[in-house]
Amino acid sequence: MTSTDAVPTGTPPLTTDSSSETPPPYPMPKAPGCPMDPPPVYRTLRAEQPVSKARLYNGREAWLISQHEDVRKILSDSRASVDAFNPGFPWLSEVAKAMNTAEGGVRPLGRMDPPDHTELRRMLAPHFLIKRVRALRPATEELVDGLIDRMLEGPSPVDLVPALARPVPSTVVGWLLGVPAEAMARFGETTARLFDEDGSAETAVAARGELFEQLKELVELRRAEPDGNIVSRLVGFADEGRLTETNLLMQIGLLLGAGYDTTVKMITTGVLALLGHPEQAALLAKEPERATGATEELLRYLTVAEFAPKRVAVEEIEIGGQTIRPGDGIICLIGSANRDESVYERPDELDIERSARDHLAFGSGIHLCVGHTVARMELEVVYGRLFSRIPQLRLAVAPDEIPFSKGLDVQGAKSLPVTW
Repeated sequence: MTSTDAVPTGTPPLTTDSSSETPPPYPMPKAPGCPMDPPPVYRTLRAEQPVSKARLYNGREAWLISQHEDVRKILSDSRASVDAFNPGFPWLSEVAKAMNTAEGGVRPLGRMDPPDHTELRRMLAPHFLIKRVRALRPATEELVDGLIDRMLEGPSPVDLVPALARPVPSTVVGWLLGVPAEAMARFGETTARLFDEDGSAETAVAARGELFEQLKELVELRRAEPDGNIVSRLVGFADEGRLTETNLLMQIGLLLGAGYDTTVKMITTGVLALLGHPEQAALLAKEPERATGATEELLRYLTVAEFAPKRVAVEEIEIGGQTIRPGDGIICLIGSANRDESVYERPDELDIERSARDHLAFGSGIHLCVGHTVARMELEVVYGRLFSRIPQLRLAVAPDEIPFSKGLDVQGAKSLPVTW
C-alpha cells in the first residue's frame, strides 16, 4: 500500500445532484476528527440517491449502493460477480489492482464465483463450524487472560496493539491453520510490510514474493508433518489434484491475512469506541455477559473493511430505480448500510444493548466471511475479559493523537496507548 492509495481528507463538500454531469469522486471524505464514522455524505445518498454513480481514481464510474436492504440484495445476487479479473471490476488504485491480479488468473476464495467458490468453501467449511469454534474458546480465554496478566504486571501505559490486539488473532489463526508460532510471527512481519500504507509499490511487491516463499515452506512442512488443520487439509486437496500449487498458496495467504488484520483493527478500534462511550464500557465491565451483544453492535457501528465489498455486474440488474448494466462496477457501502435509519434507531449512537445481529460487517449470501464465527468468538472474549478485568481502563493520550490507517485496505487505529 502506498501513500497514493489513501482515503481523501479535507476535500470540498460533495454534490449528489443527479443532474451533475460528473459523478462525485470515491472514496468520499470523512468528517474531520471523526475517523470511526462513515463519510457524512452517505446519509444524503441513503435519503436521496440510494443507488448512484461515483468516479474512481482512473476516471471510470461505478455504482454506489448505500441502503441496507439494497446492499444485502447485491451481496446475495449471483448477477453481481466478485471476479476481480473482470475488466469492469471497480479497483480503487493501480497498486491494489496489480497486487490482486498478479498470479495469472488465480483467484482467492473471496474473488471466486460458483462453482469454484462452492467447491473450495466446502473444503474449508468443517474447520469453521460453530462446534469447532466453541471448542477453541477456552484456550482463547486462557490466551487473553495471560496477555492481560502480562499487561497488569508490566509498566503502564501500554500500547494495546502489540500487547493484545495482534497476539490474539495471530495465535488463534495459527491454531486453526496449523501454523507454528514462529512462522506466524514471520508472516505477521511480512504482511505488515505488504500492507504498509507508507511503503512503496516496490516494497509491497517484494513483500508479497517473500510471503509466498514463506507459504511454500509451510506447505512443505505440512506435507511432511500433517496435523489435520486447515493447511494440512488444503495440501491434501492439492496432492489429490483438486488445487494447483499456486491456488493452494493463494488460499492459505488469504486465510492468514483475512483472519488477522481485520480482527486486529476491530479489537483496537472497538476498544477505542468503548472508551469514547464510558457508560457503555462501564456496562460491559459490570455485565461481561453482554460481550456478545457488544461485539455485534461494534461490528455494526464500526466498518474496518469499508472497501472490501466490490462487485461487477455480469447481467442486467434493476435496483433502487436504476439499471446496472453488464460490466458495470458496484461498490456496496457497508458503512452506510450499517447506519441505515430505516433499520436501526439512532444509528449513529453506540448502544451495546441494541439487537444488531443483522449488520452486514461480514457480508451476506454465499460470500459471507468464512471465518466470521472465529472472529466473533475472539472479539467477544477480548471485549468481555478486558473490560471486566480492567474496568478503569482509559486512554493514555488524547483521542486526536490516536493514529488511524489512511489506506484503502483495512481501516482502524494503528496504535492504542492505554493506562488504568
